[in-house]
Amino acid sequence: MDWNKETEKITKEFTFKDFKEALAFVNKVGELAESMDHHPDILIHSYKKVSISLTSHSDGKVTDKDHQLASKIDKV
Repeated sequence: MDWNKETEKITKEFTFKDFKEALAFVNKVGELAESMDHHPDILIHSYKKVSISLTSHSDGKVTDKDHQLASKIDKV
């Protein structure tokens, strides 16, 4: 599934088997984000779904850094 382009961000929703898998995914994404010093908005909802939103807050738009992180997240 591709990332959805919105006005000033890209988003994607991931669905897992259960809460434990969703939380493990969020922790891996957090490590990636921290290593890139680029921090997404992450929401766990419906106990097994994770929504991620990427934007470069300092630029007020989507940049290459967002696409790089999205690509790494897709590989998790």
